[in-house]
Amino acid sequence: MKMTSTRPYLVRAIHEWITDNQLTPYILVNAQMPAMKIPERYIENGKIILNISYRAVRELKLENDRINFSARFDGKPMNVNIPIQAVMAIYAKENGQGMVLDEHNGTPPPHEPPPEKIAKPHLTLVK
Repeated sequence: MKMTSTRPYLVRAIHEWITDNQLTPYILVNAQMPAMKIPERYIENGKIILNISYRAVRELKLENDRINFSARFDGKPMNVNIPIQAVMAIYAKENGQGMVLDEHNGTPPPHEPPPEKIAKPHLTLVK
């Protein structure tokens, strides 16, 4: 049975954990992925860091396939839309604690048959 990605669940859980500890959740995003709407002015080396605290954004939605919110950049409102697969890390601004999500996080491993049982050696007591 094919399972869904764990990535959105991890992002939501770490976001809640950081918020519950009165810290500021930041996400590191791969800004080179397609189908996203982000403030391009703040992209550095193909990545962007965004504050996704409830104080900094409005209408935050951490969905299974996307992160959506509204925020102000240079005083101008913008609706931000990020594919969940573009999130590379989520961490607390104040202490860096959080989680790095590499390309394998959240992807179920391919189904592999169980390894064949290897016969145990049989020892005989000789007197």
